[in-house]
Amino acid sequence: MELLEAILKRRSVRRFTDYRVTDDEIEQLLEAARWAPSWSNTQVWEFIVIRDRQVIEKIAATYAKSNPAAKCTQAASVVIVGCAQTGVSGAYEGKNMTIFSDWFMFDLGIAVQNLCLRAHDLGLGTVIVGLLDHRALKEALSVPDGYEAVAVIPVGKPAVPDRQGPPRKNITDFTHLNKFGEKYVRS
Repeated sequence: MELLEAILKRRSVRRFTDYRVTDDEIEQLLEAARWAPSWSNTQVWEFIVIRDRQVIEKIAATYAKSNPAAKCTQAASVVIVGCAQTGVSGAYEGKNMTIFSDWFMFDLGIAVQNLCLRAHDLGLGTVIVGLLDHRALKEALSVPDGYEAVAVIPVGKPAVPDRQGPPRKNITDFTHLNKFGEKYVRS
């Protein structure tokens, strides 16, 4: 699959078949995440692979009551939780180098996007879940201090056919030239 095709066609999937994601497929997802760029190559991400049904139930219990991903999480044959070490990305010698102290979120986000694009390439579906009680998730998975449990990624074979995604803004609606507020116009 071409990269642009994967970017354009990957969708959040919230309904899975009973297909069991293989260990080989999981390793391919983690390999894609491993090659993500990060601040000063710090690679602050950590991933927890969960197959245990009781642990998956605990994870789904941390979701906000209105979160539609709870059902698909419970149906997924594997759930991957993206965690990250704090205080490293965006910092040198323990000192933040930017005003953004949560730079680990950016690095983990790139790794998660790589993982999800590879899943799509393999014919698997994913959804990135963040509407949850992060403290409860961290506790349920024994994530130590100095790390955060950020995103839950249920993985499975989509139970619904590919569909077109929601509309997107036009490039000119979010692109500026030389300074904010000056519309970018192709020359």
